[in-house]
Amino acid sequence: MRRPKCAVELIRSGGAQVGSRERLRFAIGVGVLILGMAAATAASDWPQWRGPNADGVSPDGNPPLRWSEKENVKWKVRIPGEGFSTPIAHRGRIFLLSAIPTGERKEVPPTPRRFSQAKVAPAEVVHQFTVLCLEQSSGKELWRTSAVEAVPNEGRHRSHTFASSSPIAEGDRIHVSFGSHGIFCLDLDGRIVWKRDLGDMETRYSWGEGASPALHGDALIVNWDHEGPSFITALDKRTGKTLWKTARDEVSSWTTPLIVEYGGGAQVVVPATKRIRAYDLKDGREIWNCGGLFINVVSCAVQRNDVVHAMSSYGRSAIMAIRLEGEGDLTESDHRLWTYTRSASYVPSPALHEGRLYFLSRMDGMLTCLDAGTGESFYENRRLTDIRGIYSSPVVAAGRVYIAGRDGATVVVRAGDAFEELAVNRLDDRFDASPAVAGKSLFLRGHRFLYCLEE
Repeated sequence: MRRPKCAVELIRSGGAQVGSRERLRFAIGVGVLILGMAAATAASDWPQWRGPNADGVSPDGNPPLRWSEKENVKWKVRIPGEGFSTPIAHRGRIFLLSAIPTGERKEVPPTPRRFSQAKVAPAEVVHQFTVLCLEQSSGKELWRTSAVEAVPNEGRHRSHTFASSSPIAEGDRIHVSFGSHGIFCLDLDGRIVWKRDLGDMETRYSWGEGASPALHGDALIVNWDHEGPSFITALDKRTGKTLWKTARDEVSSWTTPLIVEYGGGAQVVVPATKRIRAYDLKDGREIWNCGGLFINVVSCAVQRNDVVHAMSSYGRSAIMAIRLEGEGDLTESDHRLWTYTRSASYVPSPALHEGRLYFLSRMDGMLTCLDAGTGESFYENRRLTDIRGIYSSPVVAAGRVYIAGRDGATVVVRAGDAFEELAVNRLDDRFDASPAVAGKSLFLRGHRFLYCLEE
């Protein structure tokens, strides 16, 4: 059987049959087709934490509605080590992080901060901080790169892991953060292009690290909020060199920066305990700040038009909508459009889809949907079936909201003004990493396995 001609071959072969003007039209048409195919492929990827637009939405994804261990599982592979790192999909590959214990033990002198709570697991075992690459179509491992091998810098909350940050991909590069153990850039074959050591974190009660980097233009943004001197920095994505570094008057937070374009520039928005702050991407200058959240901020901000939404719920709940055009302290200004003080998310980040903000009550199996423009509720605290503890963040695709729980259940709800459960699916694993969507595939990273679900 003859193989089909590629676009370049068609252009070349067309020369023998048509004139120069027709060849030019034909070449332009094929070029448009190629660009359209490339754009469609890129749109089908999930290249970073919270998806292509950092809002928890897959614009063109169409994953299955129902699955089980015997239905719609395209592949299932065991993942070595531990990690709540959400997988990303990029150029036909899946990337994720894992901390793999070697079994070698080293004594680490305890400090009051490290072992101040019974919930903290001590750091004693050497781990390989590893980047994994799998073939998207089959789950076959293509490579694994141990970026560094060390005893973790400090302990962790027993419900946490030493590899909870998510990678971010662009072109032929993958950027990952292992926090205190370094920031790394790898190529698509797993070779380390550059690495940076930004120091050691001391997180609140040694609960561990988890913020993911963000990327815009040539700048890789890393937020470094902890119990020591906090800062935010921009690294050159090509070399890892510092572009700018700005000190922050903050304590531990676990939120990933949100980069938004506004007014011909870009702002880096970071919610935290004392303030939500926005920085100029060019030089790290603080543009505006706003008070109103509380301690232990984990949930990430999302953007709709010229408004960002941020939330926290440890101790007290608050969700705020803030217009980007302001400067200085916006706490008491008209730029703070609305505030919602009931049942915000703690660990899960919200999803923002078609003007609706979907989020969970703290870490419980109760879903709320607000009008992102006004803060008015479409529905509040609707109990999800057979799902309780939730660390993962909701994802929206094909007009459906997917919510994965710590007990192995994933509830699917119709996206819209009215609450309607569509399906409750269960697998033989537990899920703390958030779902990822690429085309027809839904990826769920459990404590033991990575699932690719597809009809």
